[in-house]
Amino acid sequence: MESTRGAERARTAAEIRRRELLEAADRVVLRDGPQASMNAIAAEAGITKPILYRHFGDKGGLYRALAKRHTDALLSALRAALDAPAERRARVEATLDTYLAAIEARPQVYRFLMHPADGADSAISAEASLSTEQGFDVGRHSAPLLRRLGEELGQVIAERVDLGPDSELTARIWGHGIVGMMHAAGDWWLGDRPCSRERLVRSLADLLWGRLAEAGDRDVKGGPGF
Repeated sequence: MESTRGAERARTAAEIRRRELLEAADRVVLRDGPQASMNAIAAEAGITKPILYRHFGDKGGLYRALAKRHTDALLSALRAALDAPAERRARVEATLDTYLAAIEARPQVYRFLMHPADGADSAISAEASLSTEQGFDVGRHSAPLLRRLGEELGQVIAERVDLGPDSELTARIWGHGIVGMMHAAGDWWLGDRPCSRERLVRSLADLLWGRLAEAGDRDVKGGPGF
C-alpha cells in the first residue's frame, strides 16, 4: 500500500514538473516564436538541457507536447463556439472567428508550430532553434495538428448534421476541408492583413453556407445541432 502511494506521489510530482516545464516553454515561444531553442527553454525553467530531454525524450517530444497543449485549448474553444445557443449561421461564424482569434492573439505560438523556418534568418543560428535543430523534421510533427482538428470537426458534424447517404464519410470530408480552408485563409490573412477579421469570417462563412443551410439537424441531446 505504501509503495503504491509512493508511486502515485512520484507520478503526480512528475506531472506537475512536466506542466511547469511546458509553461516555461510557452513563455519562451511567446517571446521568441520560431527562434525558440532548447537551450532557452531549459534556461527559462532553471534546468540543464539534459534534464529537459529527460522529461520529453527529444526535441520532437517537447514539440508534440506543446502542440497538444495548444491544440487541446483550441479544440475546447471551437466546441464551445459550436455549442453556443444560437442559429446555425451564427455558430458557423463564431467557430471560424474562434480559430482566427486564436492565431491572432498568439501569432508567435502559431508561427512556432507552423512556420519554424521564419526564425532561420535571425541572429540566432538555425542550429539553435528548436524547430530547425539537426534531425528535427517539423513537417512530420505539425501536419498531425491539422489532421487532428479535421477529424474532431468531422466527428462534430457527423453527430449533428444529417448529410444523407454516407453522412459520416461526408462529414469527415467536410471536417478536413473546413480545417484546410481555415488554415490556408488564416495563414494568408495573418501574414498580409488584407482585411478585418470580421470580413474574413463573413466571406468564409458565405463559402460554406450553401449546403450547410440546406442540411437538417440530427437530434442532439443537451445542445444545438450545427
